[in-house]
Amino acid sequence: MDTSQYLEMFIDESKEHLQSINEQLLALESSPNDLSIVNEIFRSAHTLKGMSATMGFEDLANLTHKMENVLDAIRNKKIVVNPDILDVVFDSVDYLEAMVNDIASGGNGKKDVTEIVAKLQLIEKGEDPKSFQKSNQTETTTQAKQGSIEGIGTLDEFEMTVLEQSKEQGYQSYEIIVKLRNDCLLRSARVFMVFEILEQVGEIIKANPPVEDLEEERFDYEFAVMLVSKENAEDIEKRIMKVSEIESVKVVKFSIEDYKKTKGNLEEETIQQSSNEIEEHIPRPTADHLNQVSEKERTNGQNVSNKTIRVNIERLDILMNLFEELVIDRGRLEQISSELNNPELQETVERMSRISGDLQNIILNMRMVPVEQVFNRFPRMVRQLARDLNKKVNLEIVGAETELDRTVIDEIGDPLVHLLRNAIDHGIETPEERRAKGKPEVGTVILKAYHSGNHVFIEIEDDGAGINREKVLKKAIEKGIITKEAAPNLTDRQVYELIMATGFSTADKISDVSGRGVGLDVVKNTIESLSGSVTINSKFGEGSIFSIQLPLTLSIISVMLVEIQEEKYAIPLSSIIETAIIKKEDILNAHNQKVIDFRGKVVPLVFLKDVFEVPIVKEDDDLYSVVIVRKGDKMAGLVVDSFIGQQEIVLKSLGNYLTNVFAISGATILGNGQVALIIDCNALIK
Repeated sequence: MDTSQYLEMFIDESKEHLQSINEQLLALESSPNDLSIVNEIFRSAHTLKGMSATMGFEDLANLTHKMENVLDAIRNKKIVVNPDILDVVFDSVDYLEAMVNDIASGGNGKKDVTEIVAKLQLIEKGEDPKSFQKSNQTETTTQAKQGSIEGIGTLDEFEMTVLEQSKEQGYQSYEIIVKLRNDCLLRSARVFMVFEILEQVGEIIKANPPVEDLEEERFDYEFAVMLVSKENAEDIEKRIMKVSEIESVKVVKFSIEDYKKTKGNLEEETIQQSSNEIEEHIPRPTADHLNQVSEKERTNGQNVSNKTIRVNIERLDILMNLFEELVIDRGRLEQISSELNNPELQETVERMSRISGDLQNIILNMRMVPVEQVFNRFPRMVRQLARDLNKKVNLEIVGAETELDRTVIDEIGDPLVHLLRNAIDHGIETPEERRAKGKPEVGTVILKAYHSGNHVFIEIEDDGAGINREKVLKKAIEKGIITKEAAPNLTDRQVYELIMATGFSTADKISDVSGRGVGLDVVKNTIESLSGSVTINSKFGEGSIFSIQLPLTLSIISVMLVEIQEEKYAIPLSSIIETAIIKKEDILNAHNQKVIDFRGKVVPLVFLKDVFEVPIVKEDDDLYSVVIVRKGDKMAGLVVDSFIGQQEIVLKSLGNYLTNVFAISGATILGNGQVALIIDCNALIK
């Protein structure tokens, strides 16, 4: 059966099952006696095993089977759950995720799982997985290699045919395991030299890892080769040992009969068992399964919620790009309509604008993805961090169903990782410190997402030590970020924002997990590149809140079009407080900076014609048009020549040739075909 057409479905469903296993394992750690959780994990693992076997990914099916044995022992009360056992099961899931990701990227899903399998087998026998030693691994590996199942991996039909024909012609098959020294610098060069020797004495049938990985040094210090040769094993071993920086060589005669027998037993244990029970969990993929809906599903009202389809994100991107072109043409039609002043044309254009607006909402909603996709990976990370730091941390996730545009979702993962690591490492205290302060031993980190207007807010709140204002100011003065005289005048929020300066850290000792400030400048830059902002609130001794504000979407935005001399610019409405007309005599000077008094606040002015070096065609008059913009607590007045009006525009990248252009985040095409640059207000306020 050709299974390639089902590969995409297999990858998607495998990732869903692995995510479910991760979540249920975390629940099991909190409730180790709840066998219903174990049953849920077992069902997901069993389904994954069956799918893998059906698709022909035997290594994936085999490891899942070993993990399934442990889960079966737990649910039958032969094993009592403890953190050490869960650590091994979590590691198994990591291996499975790596294999699925390898398949998704075009690989074969193979991975050396000798060590993790050995640990799972120890658990299954009721032994402590910590008793596993490298020496045991060497012994297990040697036995596996002699059995010729683990070392070189699985042989396909073509490779088996070559070996059988070679045997008929008097050749002997060898499985050769070469281990390089740990101080070997040029591993790929040593591999090349070994291959050169082997090609002189016979023919190489297969290598594990594959040759491409060996050439790129994507392997540790050990590799296996299948060779057919008329030389004896001792001579081959001596030849290879002449290559420098080789620690050991093992040449084992390969028995085709033993391989077939062992492989048959393995398949009977995994694939046959899977095929007997696979219908219970996931139907074997067929054309009917994918392309037809049964009469029962069409008539049963309970299945209404299942009326969903998987759509490749690339198709949505193409649809979005086409709609963006439609928005540009819509702007052009609206301009022509207003110039011709034809009632029928105006009515048609207005109707088209309403319909395209509805279409825009539908397309944007189709691209919206729950932040749950990002949040899901954090419970595992928090658990591991807490164990590494000997802390007790409870992660609460609120609002995971909140939706964001996919382009934003793709970018926010790393900033959130930085903030969570900082909260756990430098926010949450150790159990002893928390007891001394009268706090519960278990610290709490709340990860919250919610909508507000056209923005999404993501907050990371902890009940830890908070930020020490005096310590931050002292470090900032030492680093020359602020002056000693300016320090007392800063508000608490301004002081907290200093920890996001490049290279800034208040940590007395920088750990390998994080340092407060190390990486936070990256967080700030990434969020601002998404037209978002980061604010910090903290109470010393009580905890901190890091709040991220993000736009719902990045592709179509509302802007205020302005004119500077004969050039047009767009200012995002999300940054604008209001617009104003001021007189020349209202402009004041303070610290060599032109400012205005705006509702009792001193607001600095930024003359855009000077910033962008716009050629002067007409002289200034006595009135200035000012756009008041805000970034956090800071404000600025952008001085322009005139306002054109509000418009929805399509944000276009400037491309690879125009990177790092100051204060410009992109461009758009207006209705008359003219290009308007989009102003990055955050850069100007800096």
